[in-house]
Amino acid sequence: MSFAYEEEFSCPYCMAPNSLEIDPINDIGQQQIVDCQICCQPIELVVFKGEHGEFHVQARTDDE
Repeated sequence: MSFAYEEEFSCPYCMAPNSLEIDPINDIGQQQIVDCQICCQPIELVVFKGEHGEFHVQARTDDE
C-alpha cells in the first residue's frame, strides 16, 4: 500500500511537463533538487499542501 501521491509540474527551463511522487509526511515544505525528465537541467522544488488537501509544487531554476 503506497501513501505517495503523484503531482505534475512544468520545467522552468524547457516548460516540459514532469511528474513528482510526493510523500505527504516527509515532503511538505522541504526543498528538493531534481533533474528535468526531458532537458536534464536541475530544478529546485518545494511542495506545499493547500487548504483543501491538494498538493502544489513550486518549481524554479536553481539560480533563482
